[in-house]
Amino acid sequence: VWVGHRGTIRDYPGFSPSVDAEAIRKAIRGIGTDEKALINILTERTNAQRQLIVREYQAAYGKELKDDLKGDLSGHLRQLTVALVTPPAVFDAKQLKKSMKGAGTSECALIEILTTRTSRQLKEVSQAYYTVYKKSLGDDISSETSGDFRKALLTLADGRRDESLKVDELLAKKDAQILYNAGENRWGTDEDKFTEILCLRSFPQLKLTFDEYRNISQKDIEDSIKGELSGHFEDLLLAIVHCARNTPAFLAGRLHQALKGAGTDEFTLNRIMVSRSEMDLLDIRAEFKKHYGYSLYSAIKSDTSGDYEATLLKICGGD
Repeated sequence: VWVGHRGTIRDYPGFSPSVDAEAIRKAIRGIGTDEKALINILTERTNAQRQLIVREYQAAYGKELKDDLKGDLSGHLRQLTVALVTPPAVFDAKQLKKSMKGAGTSECALIEILTTRTSRQLKEVSQAYYTVYKKSLGDDISSETSGDFRKALLTLADGRRDESLKVDELLAKKDAQILYNAGENRWGTDEDKFTEILCLRSFPQLKLTFDEYRNISQKDIEDSIKGELSGHFEDLLLAIVHCARNTPAFLAGRLHQALKGAGTDEFTLNRIMVSRSEMDLLDIRAEFKKHYGYSLYSAIKSDTSGDYEATLLKICGGD
C-alpha cells in the first residue's frame, strides 16, 4: 500500500538483515561514526527491508536502532536517518503530531499529509497515531483547528475518500452543478458542499467534475475557490484540487517552497523525500524540473551540505 512504481528506492537484491545490522553497528560503534557506510545501507534498502534490520539490530544488540542513531548523530542528519527507519504510518503520525504541537499549528504540513495519502494509508496512520499517542488523531485535530477547516480535515482523516479508478459522468455533472450552486451561483457560500465533494470523491472523479464545472460556470474551480473562500479552508481545498489534477506536481511545489529563499524547511524536505521515495519521487523530480527549469537534485545540492546533503541526494537518486 505504501509502495508505488515510481519511487527512487527499490528492494536491495541479496538483502541480509543480519549482515546490515552488523555493518550498521560497526559504523556506529567505531571511533567517530562511519556516516558513509551508514547512509549507504539506509538509502539503498526499502522501508520494509529497514524494518527487518531494525528487528535484527534489536535482537542482536538489545538496543533500538533509532535510539543509537539519535545518540550518535545530530541535527538534520539525525532526523532524516530516524525517519528512514520509522514505519511509514508511524512516521506520518509523528509528523502530524509535530505539526499540531507547540505554539502554532503547521497547517501546511497537516494539509499536505492529509491530502496526499490514500484512504487506506490514512486508516493506518490513524491506527498508528492512537498506538503511539493513546489519543485519536481526530481528537487532536479537533482541539487544534476550527470551523470549516476542522470539518474538512476530520473528513479527510477518516480515510473515506473513494479510491476507485472508475469515473461516473452523471455524478460529475451533478457534483459540478452542486458546487456551482454552492458558490458562484448564490449569495454566500455553502462550505459543506465543497467539503463533501472535494473530500470524498476519488481524484479521477474530481478531475472530471472540474471539467464539467468549467462548462457550467465558465470558470476554473480554482478561481472560484479563491473568490468564494478564505484562510486555511481555502488552502486545503486548493491543495485537493492540485492533488486531484497532479499529486507529484503539488509535492514538487511544496519541495520548491522548502528549498527556495533564505533558510531551508527541513521538516518538509525530509518528510516528502522519505515518504515518497518508494511511491512517486521519480514523477516529483520530473515535475520539479518541468516547472522550475532546474533539477530537484541541484536544488538540494545548493541548499544543504555535508552528510545530510549526501543522504538526501542518495534518496533523490539522480538529476
